[in-house]
Amino acid sequence: VNISILIVAVVIFLLVIHHNFLSLSDFLRRELSDPSPLGLQPIDFIPAAPQRLTDERNDKEISVVIAASDERLGGAIAAMNSIYQHTRSNVVFHIVTLNDTVDHLRMWLRSTPLKNMRYQILDFDPRVLEGKVQVDPQKADTFKPLTFARFYLPNLVPHAEKVIYVDDDVIVQDDIVELYNTPLKPGHAAAFSDDCDSTSSKVAVRGAGNQYNYIGFLDYKKETIRKLAMKANTCSFNPGVFVANLTEWKLQNITKQLEKWMALNVVEELYSKTLAGSIATPPLLIVFYKQHSSIDPMWNVRHLGSSAGKRYSPQFVKAAKLLHWNGHFKPWGRTASYAEVWEKWYVPDPTGKFNLIRRHPEAYEAK
Repeated sequence: VNISILIVAVVIFLLVIHHNFLSLSDFLRRELSDPSPLGLQPIDFIPAAPQRLTDERNDKEISVVIAASDERLGGAIAAMNSIYQHTRSNVVFHIVTLNDTVDHLRMWLRSTPLKNMRYQILDFDPRVLEGKVQVDPQKADTFKPLTFARFYLPNLVPHAEKVIYVDDDVIVQDDIVELYNTPLKPGHAAAFSDDCDSTSSKVAVRGAGNQYNYIGFLDYKKETIRKLAMKANTCSFNPGVFVANLTEWKLQNITKQLEKWMALNVVEELYSKTLAGSIATPPLLIVFYKQHSSIDPMWNVRHLGSSAGKRYSPQFVKAAKLLHWNGHFKPWGRTASYAEVWEKWYVPDPTGKFNLIRRHPEAYEAK
């Protein structure tokens, strides 16, 4: 009798295991077949680097997200090349672009030494921003939807626990693994470079207060902003380079929070009107108010593009781990400080299109 009971119990146990396995397989099939949300569709992916490079680099995988618009594509190419050449880690680039840029980007990557990188191209659908961004019809051409790609990091890299986001106007001069290993405090979904603690000089914007505090980005005359009880002199941070803990990001529903403040601004105009800065910065400042960690300021030495003059000494620029040409003077389009540093990492466009932009940016924009 005992043996019979034991046999029955074993059979039942095996049936339960089999049922669970079938359920899991069905779930995984559904997950793999579901379309990527928000129109973020993977287009191109190199699954593995050549064996020679795999042997030379360690196994640590680092996800780097970068946006690549057609008129600034050379910037993204130079940034990725500088990251790739300075690391022995297994970096995977997640390149977010628009549909009409895909062929140009793919050609650039496949026809140059960059073909050895691991990368994924993602097509960003601007329709996800409908109702969340107010676009002036007279300035529609200046609207840059890819500016908001960083808001959707968990959708861009759904299986990563941690990612680095970088703007396209940066050059990296050290191993990106150091930035990736930035410690984030418990409960923090991201780490930024604080402006008040930055090695970069503080920049005053005429008529807008200071660009390194909250009052430079938000309209404190609006009741909605005042109710947040955020001190106007709070140090701001730069969202052009940051490290994100995507597990915490998803737990706190950061993307939904950012979208909320985008939509509210459309109705209430909460951002400062006098600051000539990115409209993507204010929502981040609100959501991460006193809720973010800090990265080493040498990993975001910025304002190189704020003027044509040289803000820093050659020795300091050489020591910087990451150079950031935020501002109007980009190293590929106009006279900018230390453009020769950027040139070292630029990979010529095999189509010749971006080379034309660099020589005659005004003529290209007119077209």
